Amino acid sequence: MPPAEATPPRERGRAARYPFSAVVGMADLKLALLINAVSPGVGGVLVRGEKGTAKSTIVRALAALLPPVAVADGCRFSCDPRASDPGCPDAPHGGAGRARAARLVELPVGASEDRLTGSLDIERALTEGVKAFEPGLLAAAHRGVLYVDEVNLLHDHLVDLLLDAAAMGESHVEREGVSVRHAARFLLVGTMNPEEGELRPQLLDRFGLTVEVAATRDPAERAEVVRRRLRFEDDPEGFAAGWAGEEAALAGRIAAARDRLPGVELTDTALRQITAVCASFEVDGLRADLVTARAAIALAAWHGRAAVDADDVRTAARLALPHRRRRDPFDAPGLDRQKLDEVLDEHGDPDPDPDPEPPDDGPDGPDGSGGPDGPGGGAPGDDLSQEGGEPSEPSEPSVGSGQGRSSDTEPAPADAAYRPRLFTVPGVGAGAPGRRSKARSPYGRVSGARPGARGLHLTATLRAAAPHQVARGRAGRGLVVTSDDLREAVRDGREGNLVLFVVDASGSMAARKRMRAVKGAVLSLLLDAYQRRDKVGLITFRGADAELALPPTSSVEAGARRLERLPTGGRTPLSAGLLRAAEVLRVERLRDPARRPLLVVVTDGRATHGPDPARTAGLLAGALGGGASVVVDCESGPVRLGLAGALGARLGAEVVHLDRLGADALAGVVRDARSVA
Repeated sequence: MPPAEATPPRERGRAARYPFSAVVGMADLKLALLINAVSPGVGGVLVRGEKGTAKSTIVRALAALLPPVAVADGCRFSCDPRASDPGCPDAPHGGAGRARAARLVELPVGASEDRLTGSLDIERALTEGVKAFEPGLLAAAHRGVLYVDEVNLLHDHLVDLLLDAAAMGESHVEREGVSVRHAARFLLVGTMNPEEGELRPQLLDRFGLTVEVAATRDPAERAEVVRRRLRFEDDPEGFAAGWAGEEAALAGRIAAARDRLPGVELTDTALRQITAVCASFEVDGLRADLVTARAAIALAAWHGRAAVDADDVRTAARLALPHRRRRDPFDAPGLDRQKLDEVLDEHGDPDPDPDPEPPDDGPDGPDGSGGPDGPGGGAPGDDLSQEGGEPSEPSEPSVGSGQGRSSDTEPAPADAAYRPRLFTVPGVGAGAPGRRSKARSPYGRVSGARPGARGLHLTATLRAAAPHQVARGRAGRGLVVTSDDLREAVRDGREGNLVLFVVDASGSMAARKRMRAVKGAVLSLLLDAYQRRDKVGLITFRGADAELALPPTSSVEAGARRLERLPTGGRTPLSAGLLRAAEVLRVERLRDPARRPLLVVVTDGRATHGPDPARTAGLLAGALGGGASVVVDCESGPVRLGLAGALGARLGAEVVHLDRLGADALAGVVRDARSVA
């Protein structure tokens, strides 16, 4: 008999949960979540937005609205007793089952693969000598909600496993002699802050819908948010009780829409509009067509319509396509509304209704009113036409005090981005998991075992314990294991690195031309870093000081915006640039001591402002630690002083002349740093 079902870790209690209906604004996010609640086959929601915008609050509130689920008695995998899975590890099931609330299961960013998919029950294997499967979070989330906060920070191999299970509706586990398949159908919701790094395009495509959220700039609406939150913190139970009516109405509407869903007709006209829109926006593959169709059907069911109409297609496309039409990570997600309307009109019915009734576009009605405390789902004017885009960044101040600055302060454009060749930092590191340099990683290929209890290597542990069983008086089936027998896996993997550029942005040495090439190279490395989980930073020096133009980041969009605004001109404070680089490396070592840096200094070695660079180069060399460095010599003309070479010698760096800094050479120069320890 399978063990009784236990409450899974990270499942939130319901008593103090903030009500879904009480969230102010966020009409698009609410609708996207409700679409998936009606039809989980849509594929989940990815919520992109700045911090402090109630992303987590509204996701956690959704679970309380989902209809209860019937589960088989004693089944750890939440099988439906009316249609149980014959391949369930706990089958066969008996009894009438029982009803329980839909679960919200959270996947922590630091979770292991075993915790996600499940693994061999080590306790029973060691004590009873039997192979038994211990379910993971995918099993706990079956027929509920699986929530991943900061999904962009989740390790790539976990994201792959998670999205594969979400797409197939089941999880396969093959490890330590255990082979298990179980159902894993859930509503997947991920949240992320784009400033902390992006998801790869192929992973973005696996999320059904995406929503951009940002904090409202309306003082009245912000005041309402604060007012409700303070009331909730003072009396969570009383606040929730005040919204019980709205919550019950929403839950009933979700249940009714689910019942209506199988009968909704996807007409030929609506299907033609969906495929025409996807083709016009040049999305890759056919997943966009399927997701848009499913979302449009769910919208029709939500609004109580018997057939999909153009409004359903328009809203579904607006939520399903923006993250799929990006040609590369430098493209901001979005959709041309005018083009969308033109395609829908072109492929719609020949005689559309000239004055259709506007749909109820949100859980609180088209006017966003309702609820005991004022505006319900949003403030006036908060409808589905708003996408909640990111606010524009303020312009960055210019660098330097103005002393000796030339008039050439207009930002130089960047050369076209390109795909750089693979480069690595020499040696074997132990940094953050990535796809760049060799490292000892908890997520790589198993290459051996060593004493320890982290990431237990079961086979090596059993092998270490086996010779001592007679001496330890083993009498039954179980092994006698001590702490000295424990072995942990040694894995060879890859790490992400920090590539820090220190670039002369002064008015001398054809700075605009050099900055075009450098910007193009840095943008290219940002793209590569986005795919390989590196960090890239940029320091420029000009005038009287140095500026950290691009703090170490994996966010491609933030990096591209700041690089395009980078000005040039003024004197050459080389020492200031070197000192700023040493400070950045020192801070980054405190933040992430295992991430190894690669320093690229672009200069001719001259200094027209500040102290002698020879005195600061030694400090910078010490800050590199176990990293590597390259000096790109920009000196030109028939007479050359070799100052950059001298600087490189003090840094222990390889020195490469500017002639090698061509259209695709800078990435190659960085790659060549593998020979520099």
